[in-house]
Amino acid sequence: MELEAKGPSSRKTWPHLICYRVMRRREFLTLSAASIGGVLVYSFDREVFRLSAQANKSIRIPLRFFSQAEALIVAGAASRIFPSDEAGPGAREAGVAVYIDRQLAGPWGRDRHRYTQGPFEENAPAEFGYQGQATPQQIYRQGLKGLKGFDRLEPAEQDQKLKQIEASLFFSFLRQNTIEGMFCDPMHGGNIDMLGWQLIGFPGPRMSNFDDVDKHFGEAFRPKPASLCQVTERKVRPSEDLE
Repeated sequence: MELEAKGPSSRKTWPHLICYRVMRRREFLTLSAASIGGVLVYSFDREVFRLSAQANKSIRIPLRFFSQAEALIVAGAASRIFPSDEAGPGAREAGVAVYIDRQLAGPWGRDRHRYTQGPFEENAPAEFGYQGQATPQQIYRQGLKGLKGFDRLEPAEQDQKLKQIEASLFFSFLRQNTIEGMFCDPMHGGNIDMLGWQLIGFPGPRMSNFDDVDKHFGEAFRPKPASLCQVTERKVRPSEDLE
């Protein structure tokens, strides 16, 4: 996995032109077919690509929030939080970094739906949720400064580096977002090819099993995972695209 960057583009935005806002940045996450094992990739502009692991192909996904260096760090950290092993693929294959990038660029990253007026209580009990002043965008930007060069470290060194920050707010956000990216609906950028759902046997948001009751009566039945768009047979606008 590598990143490519182009020169800066215009910063003029139009709120009603989602695609323009998405494509404004000229930095891309480049996924090689070999690195992700030949899976289905959902790009930021909703196009769908099927990569063959045997083919020498790659796809560039434009980033919404991260810089090229930040995206590499997040991809590396997420892959240590949820690594690939004998049980199956992990965060790197599932596109978790893409999911986190989208969420930070959207309403959640800007704290649009959280009460953000004082007083602020940085040490509030966990059951109250995050009560600080900084937005998720600011928390990530500050936290990533301390992980400069993380993607170039050996796995053991990466694990040690993450242990040093595991009590921080930034790490708690990163861990939470990594898990979300593994098991979210694919329309949010993570869980590529529904890899996370396949790992745990989750069939997706199926509305009913009525049609399968008689067909598979008396036998073990595990339906193939289906995303919300597949179940409803229509396009569903992701929450990160809502203003």
